Amino acid sequence: MTEVLLRVLAVAFAAAAVVAVAVIARKMMRGPRLSTLFAPKPARRIAVIEQVAIDAKRKLVLVRRDNIEHLLMTGGPIDVVVETGIGATHRASDAKTSPSGSAHAPHPLGLAAE
Repeated sequence: MTEVLLRVLAVAFAAAAVVAVAVIARKMMRGPRLSTLFAPKPARRIAVIEQVAIDAKRKLVLVRRDNIEHLLMTGGPIDVVVETGIGATHRASDAKTSPSGSAHAPHPLGLAAE
């Protein structure tokens, strides 16, 4: 009787091992390939550059998206876009070193100056 029980347990263990291997193999086939796990990640398109607290509720947040910066005020009754279309490379130090001297800040709403 003990020998029969041992053989049944051995067969059950072997069947469970085969099922476990099949489930793992199926998940590996559906998931990302091994080569894509180690591939370089795409460049990030959006980032929070700076945050400044205005008061207890409101914050100014400078966000960069595709090399364009946007200044947002959050936390009040509504969130407001203060300025948009700021060139990411446009800085105050760049304007001082501009050889033409005609560097000007973009329009606050990103509209073309008329």
